[in-house]
Amino acid sequence: MTRVLLADDQSLVRAGFRLLIESTPDLELVGEAADGAAAVAQARELRPDVVLMDIRMPVLDGLEATRRIADDPQLDACHVLVLTTYETDEYIFEALRSGVSGFLLKDAEPAELLQAIRVVAAGEALLAPSVTRRIIAGLAGRPAQRSISPRELNDLTEREREVLTLVGQGKTNDEIATDLFVSPATVKTHVSRVMSKLYAHDRAQLVVAAYESGLVVPGA
Repeated sequence: MTRVLLADDQSLVRAGFRLLIESTPDLELVGEAADGAAAVAQARELRPDVVLMDIRMPVLDGLEATRRIADDPQLDACHVLVLTTYETDEYIFEALRSGVSGFLLKDAEPAELLQAIRVVAAGEALLAPSVTRRIIAGLAGRPAQRSISPRELNDLTEREREVLTLVGQGKTNDEIATDLFVSPATVKTHVSRVMSKLYAHDRAQLVVAAYESGLVVPGA
């Protein structure tokens, strides 16, 4: 059973998500928050598997709430899935750097949202296709808030660099496995090792790392 915390300042939106989650047998809604500060407090108290996080909320916005959750060592098993109506570059990049595991627009179909919760709860990262395209097209020339050092890159094996490059291109584990003629399980192992070496919270941050390190060049 996947435990879900819902954070959104609009009561009607929460009601819709609540109905959807409560009607799904493998999901359990454990709490609701109307602002970011309450979301952080409830995450620490309830220890959900996934937090559905709105970006624009009072008291504390969703990005800062996500940072606090990601920085709390006691919440390592808690993953944040951002749901928003805003598809602007700044929100995308800031959300990724804040430690989100997924980024989905609110116009997604109900089945997409439920699958996104499951994917994020399993420790994978999920980005809406349009979000991935914006990352690939828009990172050129943006100042990095945390640059990948040459030493960190040198710590990667040649195969790990290949995997990081393909992750940065938006490819799934299955697609990477096909490209490299290895099994998806082997790819997953490589991804986990790269995350550990680069101190990445999840796969979504590897996309940013691939660009900031120069392994992937936007538009190339």
